[in-house]
Amino acid sequence: MKKDNKKVIYWLLTGCVLIFAMVVIGGITRLTHSGLSISNYKLISGTLPPMNDAQWLEAFNLYKQYPEYQKLNTHFSLQDFKDIYFWEWLHRFIGRMIGLVFFIPFLYFLLKKQLTAPTLKKSIILMALGAFQGFLGWYMVKSGLVDNPDVSHYRLAAHLITAFLTFAYTLWVALDLIFPNKSKTHQSFRNLIRTGLSILILQIVYGAFVAGLDAGFIHNHWPMMSEGKFMHKTVYIEQSPILKNFIEGKSGVQFVHRMLAYIVVIYVFIIWFRSKRINLTTYQSKGISALLIIVAVQFLLGVFTILLQVPLWLGIAHQIGAFFLLTAMTFTLHRFSK
Repeated sequence: MKKDNKKVIYWLLTGCVLIFAMVVIGGITRLTHSGLSISNYKLISGTLPPMNDAQWLEAFNLYKQYPEYQKLNTHFSLQDFKDIYFWEWLHRFIGRMIGLVFFIPFLYFLLKKQLTAPTLKKSIILMALGAFQGFLGWYMVKSGLVDNPDVSHYRLAAHLITAFLTFAYTLWVALDLIFPNKSKTHQSFRNLIRTGLSILILQIVYGAFVAGLDAGFIHNHWPMMSEGKFMHKTVYIEQSPILKNFIEGKSGVQFVHRMLAYIVVIYVFIIWFRSKRINLTTYQSKGISALLIIVAVQFLLGVFTILLQVPLWLGIAHQIGAFFLLTAMTFTLHRFSK
């Protein structure tokens, strides 16, 4: 039986779609403040939501024992609780589905010997990334159940970027199978895209910092911050020492996110401009064109998200834009690497 066949490719691409859905639902969960509604983790019995009034009351009473209810949501009715419970339950449910979709076909392909040695090694890495992602989700939620009714923005960033990287790696493995033949590479141009990918990953981390600190609800102006300042004074006075402002201060984190947005846009234009000097294949050209279009749309989404004070739909659209931009960058890098 042929190894690394189309079924393996479809399996990997299905995983990509599910991870995308997971990130989108995770963004909704964050923006609706639903992430701490389920304060325990039951791998099997937690698959289904409460099915009757008694189970709902039990879940609600458990929620009441934790800081989010005690400090922020004492006014919540049972219906209010059900509304936020739904998003966190759906987020965890998709996570479970991803685990099954990755593991069961992997076991099948392994037993049927349909994976080559390189693909087998990459698949094991994918399994490890998925397990680590699940652990980070639990670790993140745990940080909001102690004193402060909000999760650590560091843990949120780790949880989010691991999801993005798991997606990128899954896509990369699929692309290895879709394009099995190696061709001549442009090493200097490949390194240029690698640097662009690194900057984009840093920008996604700072996007998670902004989300985790609710930093998008301040300085809702563009291109300047509040009071017509390019760098508002709160950027460097909220935290001490000064450098702490840029990883824990709301104004500082938003400022870095703004600056990185400009850098990402400029860098993509540099990639596009430099690409004019070399002969491109069809897929290389399409990858760079996609980068150019998506980065422009993503930049506009970021501007309007700030100006309109992070409405739910725009916040989600901005996160989806980051996902598509990472997809385009990964695809383009692959086309210049293999």
